[in-house]
Amino acid sequence: MCAAREGRCGRRQRALLCCVLVAAWEAARGQLRYSVPEELPKGSFVGDVAKDLALELAALGARGARVVSPGRAQYFALHASSGHLVTAERIDREQLCDVLQQCVLRCELIVEGEMKVYAIEVEITDINDNTPSFEEVQMQEEMSETTAIGSRFPLPVAHDPDVGVNSLQSYALSGDEHFSLSVQAGADGEKRPELVLAKALDREEAAFHELLLRASDGGDPARTGTARIRVAVLDANDNAPAFSQAVYAVRVPEDVPVGSTLLTVTATDPDDGTNGAVQYYFKKGKKFFFEFFDLEPATGAIKLVRNLDFEEGDSYELEVQARDGGELFDTAKVSISVTDVNDNAPEISVRSALSEISEDAAPGTVVALVHVQDRDSGANGEVRCSLGEGVPFRLERALDDYYSVVTARELDRERASEYNVTVRAADGGSPALRSGAVLALRVLDVNDNAPVFAEARYSARLPENNAEGALVLTVRAWDADWGQNARVRYRLREGRLRGAPLSSYVSVQAETGALYALRSFDYEEVRELELWVRAEDGGAPPLSSNVSVRLLIADENDNAPQVLYPPPPPAPGPG
Repeated sequence: MCAAREGRCGRRQRALLCCVLVAAWEAARGQLRYSVPEELPKGSFVGDVAKDLALELAALGARGARVVSPGRAQYFALHASSGHLVTAERIDREQLCDVLQQCVLRCELIVEGEMKVYAIEVEITDINDNTPSFEEVQMQEEMSETTAIGSRFPLPVAHDPDVGVNSLQSYALSGDEHFSLSVQAGADGEKRPELVLAKALDREEAAFHELLLRASDGGDPARTGTARIRVAVLDANDNAPAFSQAVYAVRVPEDVPVGSTLLTVTATDPDDGTNGAVQYYFKKGKKFFFEFFDLEPATGAIKLVRNLDFEEGDSYELEVQARDGGELFDTAKVSISVTDVNDNAPEISVRSALSEISEDAAPGTVVALVHVQDRDSGANGEVRCSLGEGVPFRLERALDDYYSVVTARELDRERASEYNVTVRAADGGSPALRSGAVLALRVLDVNDNAPVFAEARYSARLPENNAEGALVLTVRAWDADWGQNARVRYRLREGRLRGAPLSSYVSVQAETGALYALRSFDYEEVRELELWVRAEDGGAPPLSSNVSVRLLIADENDNAPQVLYPPPPPAPGPG
């Protein structure tokens, strides 16, 4: 027993080593492909993404790399510290890809800091972890004692969800000399066992025959499932029902109402009485198929009992059996094809997006990465994407169903400080189905506007002999920028008057722009002042503008007349 266990462990280890990832990277498209066996423990190594994409490990952690999958389940994860793609849970190939020979899971690696996306495909290879099994392990077949030698009877087909050599390979029958086994290959390559009557039956000699049907796969070691068959011999009923055709085929739209009759199968039996009364039954098909259809035993009408969905299943292959009262039967194949209806609107997923952008961002700057898909097929699944009108953005295809939203031209915060960008998607159905997603984006200010004075030039009159500190006038300037970039401060541009600096005559209040006289003016000395005031914003570097200010000194009657001619007589001298 220990030796057998060690042998199994050794084979599993060899299988794991043989199935360890084979990476084929299509560098031009940014795609990675790996291969791993099913049933690996959670956290098992899948591939060295960082190495295969030539990404720095530090960049993966700093730039926010993550793995996303199209559906709700996440089968893979990224170790940012190592750059390895690992399994996020134990993966059962048969559960994910029951009807597919090649099981490929797709996901995307998104590096948010670089606004890049890489497609990853991981093939899940099969291991021999399933035993062939029959839906019924105990079954009974009934045959008339007049059944001709060489007659064939379909036996239940075993199901093995494994693929390749690990799938079902052979059948064997044992237990009675009256029967042999024939295995036919169907058009689809499926092995179909048939019970062949090799020796005439005699109910009086033996009323029952016990048989054992074995189904084996090709694994190492092989797995085998069994079913016991009991053949009951009936008294003579020499005509079996016969279907009007061997194959019944019908095409129905996926939105056909529940309760509708999809088709009716018909079989006739020339016998009389109960031997000629035909009843219909489902004989063969995937078990979950019978959740959708009901076969009325008396009429052969096949009705729909559950809504169809083209995206979940586009065809159903069933086998029906017509039995008479003597339990003779005929079989026919029923093929139900489902046609697509445009019943799925496009789905838009915002995988990465900026919430704010500087107004001096260069055209072509990526602001969002969106994924668009439609579960319908054909034209119904073809999606056209567009942006709302009047926004300075455009769409660019990034990878397959991914689109980048990029700036189409330079932005101007002073014209629009924020945008609600609507991404619209419409499929090719008639009528088309549509969906949309809104991206909210705030525009950050750049100091690109200099202060602007309210007037092109200023002038004021000030009477002479004014009080020191008297308010002369107030200049005003506005800046279209925002925040610190829009904060305006005022200062006097230096100059000289009568040999003294202008700043000794007047001053400007930096916050308000108020111009004050610092001394009392004398019209007889100074009649006007020409000066410049500068307005400067708080940007880095700051922007500024200048305005000229003319100050006129108004004369007042502050001097008495003086007699210049004739000159006054000289004062008399001492006596």
